Amino acid sequence: MPSQPPKGDFHVLSAASEVRTSVRDLFRRGLVIPAHPLALTEDRKLDERRQQALTRYYVDAGAGGLAVGVHTTQFAIHGTGLLPPVLELAARTAGEFEREIVLVAGATGPTSQAVAEAEMARLLGYHMVLLSPHRELDEDALIERARAVGEVLPVIGFYLQPAVGGRPLSRDFWTRLASVESVVGIKVAPFDRYRTLDVLHGVVRAGRAGEVALYTGNDDHILADLITAHRVVVDGREVEVEFVGGLLGQWAVWVRRAVELLQEAKLARGGDDAAVRRLLTLDGHLTDANAAIFDSANGFHGCIPGIHEVLRRQGLLEGRWCLDPHEDLSPGQLAEIDRIWAAYPWLRDDEFVADGLSRWLS
Repeated sequence: MPSQPPKGDFHVLSAASEVRTSVRDLFRRGLVIPAHPLALTEDRKLDERRQQALTRYYVDAGAGGLAVGVHTTQFAIHGTGLLPPVLELAARTAGEFEREIVLVAGATGPTSQAVAEAEMARLLGYHMVLLSPHRELDEDALIERARAVGEVLPVIGFYLQPAVGGRPLSRDFWTRLASVESVVGIKVAPFDRYRTLDVLHGVVRAGRAGEVALYTGNDDHILADLITAHRVVVDGREVEVEFVGGLLGQWAVWVRRAVELLQEAKLARGGDDAAVRRLLTLDGHLTDANAAIFDSANGFHGCIPGIHEVLRRQGLLEGRWCLDPHEDLSPGQLAEIDRIWAAYPWLRDDEFVADGLSRWLS
């Protein structure tokens, strides 16, 4: 069943409200958008204090947006009644800050559920919906679902890798999706270069290069995605497209550093050759770190607990607990996290977190 809006006081937008131009411009220019984890107590209840602390950390670190109710938040919240309070808490906490934060709500399920979740997100002040794939719908039905959700809020398409619930989608699908006027972005996260190119070609074929913002979700290829100017040839025309930012589970950790890396990637795309060389070196380090955190050796089984472990070490979370009591680190994963923790201290933002932790938890 789709989740219902929470009762009580929260920020409400009228049904006729449009996403402000400034928000769309921010999104199109490119942002660090962490995929927001779910903070739980040991008895697997929502830990509101630490959930708020995570949101404050992300915004203080310079993230330009938040994605809530997505894979990293644990898709299971869409069936437990946790979705409304988690969405509301993130929106309310982001409202503590003076600057504009782009709020992205994850929506899942068949069309009726996805539309209901988008309507709830709009009432809570969210600007866009990241629309997760649904395996029971064919490509035609997925396009119609995107159109229906787009009548409520602008849509970010999502190419999710099969290992964590996604499915292969054709190049034609991405052309058709990018042609939907309400689609303002695509999170490209198939962890596959061939399928990544399918999305790029689809956006160009739809004639919306530069209008549909491309965000990397390829946690195994983050920096290479961000510094590459792709020249796509379609019908004899050469069109340049680029990833403007990242909407990532990997960017749920070490966010201060992620903000710095995106700034440097923009310099690299602008012609700074020294920045290109630095980032290509760091790309291997970040990918190695991600392999440990996301548990690539075990089919990404320990992905979410791996993110939680990093946040636990920094004091932001109390433990690694997930909604599923059987979901924890895979054998050998903790040792791998120890290894990359020692190997790449320059990827971490420990000092920044230590300085702000008491304030975020207050």
